Amino acid sequence: MNKRNLELLGLTEGATAEEIEAAYKSLREKYLEERFLDGEAGNNAARMLTKIETAHNELLSELAEAENDLSSDAGTAYAKVEELIRDGKIDEAQRALDAFNERNAQWHYLQSVVFYRKNWINESKKQLEIAMHLDASNEKYKEAYKKLNDKMEYDASRHVNDGANQSAYRGQTMDGMQENQMGGNFCSDCLTCCYINMCINCLCSMCCN
Repeated sequence: MNKRNLELLGLTEGATAEEIEAAYKSLREKYLEERFLDGEAGNNAARMLTKIETAHNELLSELAEAENDLSSDAGTAYAKVEELIRDGKIDEAQRALDAFNERNAQWHYLQSVVFYRKNWINESKKQLEIAMHLDASNEKYKEAYKKLNDKMEYDASRHVNDGANQSAYRGQTMDGMQENQMGGNFCSDCLTCCYINMCINCLCSMCCN
């Protein structure tokens, strides 16, 4: 950050946007009053108003640029994680996620995908819930959560029907990051299985009646 601008506002390196705003407002009030003083004092106050205005704007612009750079770097890193997941390199994807310092909604979503590929279904669901909490308007997260719940309900019913000797969560795969997220392809015969179970239930009901 520009050292001269920081000194004008009485700030140090690493100042936040809130600190910049607070310092600027305080100084502005001071110089707005002093500009009506007689002689050089009033002239100096008027000049300082211009200087602190410029310093304020430039420092905020620097912060915005730095945040954009970080966002761009994070976007590239997330794209790398997605590529590793698509390639089936789950351990590498996990290591890449572990390297992140900032863990936003996208981070938790990708972590849920990694857990899903590891067949850690409950952990995957928890990460999705965090992602939705952080970005409540994201439709992709909501759709993934719905698919995951549908899969869990289906596997639970199949587990009961099959006699409890099978894992409720067999190793499923997600071959795509967009179309097949979170159980989108969890069972190629799902409709057939559901239809057969429905028929059996109907037959049982008829017999009981």
